[in-house]
Amino acid sequence: MDNEVELISDGDGLAVIGESSAVERFLDTLGLPSKDLGLPRLSRLLNLGSAGLQGASAHAAASAQVADSARWVRLTEESARKIKDLGGLTPTKTPGVSHAMIGRPGASKSWIQLDKGPGQLPASPKLLAGAPALMAQLAMQQAMDEITDYLAVIDAKLDDVLRSQRDSVLAQMIGVGLQIEEAMTIREHVGRVNEITWSKVQASTGTIADTQAYALLQLDALAEKLERKSTIADLMKTANDAEAKTREWLAVLARCFQLQEGIAILELDRVLETAPEDLDGHRQGLRAARQERLDTISRSTEQLVARIHTAAARANSRVLFNPIQSPAVVQASTSVTTSVSDFHERLGIGAARDSVETRRWAAAAADVRDLARTKGADAVGAGKRLGTAARGRAASATEKAANRVAERARRWQGPDDDSTE
Repeated sequence: MDNEVELISDGDGLAVIGESSAVERFLDTLGLPSKDLGLPRLSRLLNLGSAGLQGASAHAAASAQVADSARWVRLTEESARKIKDLGGLTPTKTPGVSHAMIGRPGASKSWIQLDKGPGQLPASPKLLAGAPALMAQLAMQQAMDEITDYLAVIDAKLDDVLRSQRDSVLAQMIGVGLQIEEAMTIREHVGRVNEITWSKVQASTGTIADTQAYALLQLDALAEKLERKSTIADLMKTANDAEAKTREWLAVLARCFQLQEGIAILELDRVLETAPEDLDGHRQGLRAARQERLDTISRSTEQLVARIHTAAARANSRVLFNPIQSPAVVQASTSVTTSVSDFHERLGIGAARDSVETRRWAAAAADVRDLARTKGADAVGAGKRLGTAARGRAASATEKAANRVAERARRWQGPDDDSTE
């Protein structure tokens, strides 16, 4: 096992388990940043409810005895490609979980996937259920940390936003946040979530859900107001209002998502304590619920972005006659789009659509000027052509008249010439 590591993936992260020097070499060779997965908790999980590792394969049992390191790697596009280059991982009977044994034979610097010989695969069922649960907790903790950074970057006075609302549910969010943070602190010191700690937070999910729903309704209301406004002046006022309030409600949504991640971490620990056989199923359920929340948030925020883009397009089309209001609408649209994009990035939703480029009044005026010049030039040309044709017609008429006069003169002169002869 000195040159072997065991890999487990849940689709979002990768667990690297083995002897500490082998794990370190593996991560250094591939250049993968990692975090401590928590081998003591993993070992306790593997032994929970049974003596030793009953039911595990011989290889998994040997691995667990020798392994003294477990690291977690967040799967990004780059890290996933590096693992795939090694041969990839093999799907297991646990939904969404893949596994592989990777070794570095002899003095070779390259890592290869070991043959799937007898006793090697599949790994311990408990390992394949327990490791993904711990990996999910680390992913949730990282998401919580990123949201903390997000709130700090946008300088959102979240408590002020919540206090300014008359809805009692929003006011309760402050207390709920303090309770969850306290439970997370106790968990960090104790290493588990006992009944007393869980009793303090188990009823908080309803408050968080109500607050999230309220914030989404506010974003939907902003989108509807943008659609109803007809004049550019009204549109500018509504767009500026949307620019200010969007950031506030996105901050509320971010805090809701952060607390929901915290509750999920505590839930997994609680299930581990009370019903370890349900651990993997509960993990999958939390993951599905998390995706549903992300989809709901994405729909509302994308709708807002779509509406304010439509408003910006309307403003751009009228910029010549509204040189102050129209650019202000487009600027507000760009600000809202940027806010939503940053929010999506933090939650892992994906980028919002591109911002609309402001069409400056001077550019619009230049377009009109050029159009006028073109039409003017066409008119002058037509006038010249008309004048030339008119002069031609006049000259032709004059020439015909002169010919008629000369003809008449010749007829009158004819008899006089005869008499002279």
